[in-house]
Amino acid sequence: MIIMKNLLNNIKFLLVIILVSSLSLLNSCGIYRPVDANEYPPDPKLRVKKNIEEGRGFRLMGGEKKGGVFDFASSNELWRASLDTIDFMPLMAANYSGGIIITDWYSDGGSGESVKITIRFLSNEIRIDSLDIKVFTKKCNVAVDCQIFENDGSLPNELKKNILKKAAIYKKENKDKNFKEYPIFDPKDNPNRDKKNK
Repeated sequence: MIIMKNLLNNIKFLLVIILVSSLSLLNSCGIYRPVDANEYPPDPKLRVKKNIEEGRGFRLMGGEKKGGVFDFASSNELWRASLDTIDFMPLMAANYSGGIIITDWYSDGGSGESVKITIRFLSNEIRIDSLDIKVFTKKCNVAVDCQIFENDGSLPNELKKNILKKAAIYKKENKDKNFKEYPIFDPKDNPNRDKKNK
């Protein structure tokens, strides 16, 4: 009898430990994500429509079947625009997760002047302060006698402007491509409604 009570107490204790552990694990899954209330309409129907048009929802019937959605660097418009803008230059390093692109020294020929560009991504938003672009110029008289300095002229600003233009175009194309009209069902529009009421 005493052994049975001890066994039951041990089992109860283990169940409590398992329950507390699983609750703490579920709590750390990160379900809660704070959002800005200004970005979402207060009407639930409009919120559902907006989410589905932006590709954040799902459809139970009648939706197109697609594979999974993979978030590669090519889906970031700012990243793609930056690579497209400097595609003529050899890359030394491009790290999407680190948010940096570094080109190798590039020279167009016999001028003895080479250029190196570093692009740091401070944000994924398409804004002027999302990019930190540095352009370095290397002037060499002979192969050994080189001077390297940062170019503070108009080239970094022109690059930034060109990248932001391309990124805005890519974002618009992506939004247009992924846009799906989502009809809002209104029970008043149901033609069978009058038949049921009779």
